[in-house]
Amino acid sequence: MNQSSGLSLRQHPDAAVPPLDQPAVLLGGLSPTEFMQQHWQRAPLLVRQAFPGVQPPLTRADLFKLAESEEVESRLVTRRGRGADEVWSLDRGPLARRRLPALKQPDWTVLVQGLDLHLPSAQAMLTPFRFIPQARLDDLMVSWAAEGGGVGPHFDSYDVFLIQVQGQRRWRIGRMADARLRPNLPVKIIENFQPEQEWVLSPGDMLYLPPGWAHDGDAVGGECMTCSVGFRSPHRSELARETLLRLADAVEDEGDEGVRPVVYADPGQAATMEPGRIPPALVQFAADGLRRVLEEPGALERALGEYMSEPKPTVSFEFGDPLPANSGVVLDARSCMLYDDHHVFMNGDSWHAADEDAQVLRRLADARQLDAATLATVSSAVLGLLEQWCDDGWIHPLTSRG
Repeated sequence: MNQSSGLSLRQHPDAAVPPLDQPAVLLGGLSPTEFMQQHWQRAPLLVRQAFPGVQPPLTRADLFKLAESEEVESRLVTRRGRGADEVWSLDRGPLARRRLPALKQPDWTVLVQGLDLHLPSAQAMLTPFRFIPQARLDDLMVSWAAEGGGVGPHFDSYDVFLIQVQGQRRWRIGRMADARLRPNLPVKIIENFQPEQEWVLSPGDMLYLPPGWAHDGDAVGGECMTCSVGFRSPHRSELARETLLRLADAVEDEGDEGVRPVVYADPGQAATMEPGRIPPALVQFAADGLRRVLEEPGALERALGEYMSEPKPTVSFEFGDPLPANSGVVLDARSCMLYDDHHVFMNGDSWHAADEDAQVLRRLADARQLDAATLATVSSAVLGLLEQWCDDGWIHPLTSRG
């Protein structure tokens, strides 16, 4: 981290994250504030030696071993031929080693999603990017490629930081507003790719790409390994669907309690020649019920927070050890903790929080840990919640050594 003299006025609660107003090696001398203003969702940024001295988070053998697991999302992408004769194939994991091509065979790559869920070293690579909202973070993907290996020219609908950790990869990028996909392929390959810029990245180099920028990366000079920090951009329809599902599960109408629940009534209904037609009054009755749910204070925010903090389907937790006295706590690498003005969210669940309790829990969400001194001052309600999370394996005791 390259900081100017003087104390930062915007020090991040997570000490591993660059101060928001100070130049950072990670961002090529830009501060996080400048990066978000000038490049985020706007323009690519190439940073040479963003991670000086970087080491791969795992070996090639360990990567292949992970790809064999049913609990890991993995893919094998292979290209045969070039130009008009190119043939692409896609195999989804688990990938037994015998299914992989020979190491000396060119033009193939193995990709493993969610490496941060399995390796502390991968989780550590995500931490410096926590000046971006946690709700946007997806995961860290790692790709190993033989000479010439890649997934072809394509574009993503999300932001991505491409970190070279071993070997070299050539990246070509372009805006491609008129991109066309090649038909009848198992992978999405841009047919009319026209690159505007080209670089070769070496270990420690990083390339940021906003959504929609077409890019093509292949290994040059031998095998290579690249880590991709991806930030999800949920579709509007996805957010609407998921929040409505959670709102429906939480529907509670006080009028439905007791011996006389609120039911549809139509004493004014006339005799009809159209018995198949749904009465407009019944439509309005249903609309009133939906409006009551949406207008319930905090209901939409609670449903959204529960969805955004929900772990991926492949994530599971093991029961943890009890929280000892005189200990701090640290979030499990798989845990997602968020908050809004009235709630805290952890792994798909929500709790109301206010005053000092809310401040402590928000600090845990922002820093992903609390020291023992802070825990000694929390209320019995917060302590009980932390003890439950510890039992669930969502957080772990943090000793004085961390």
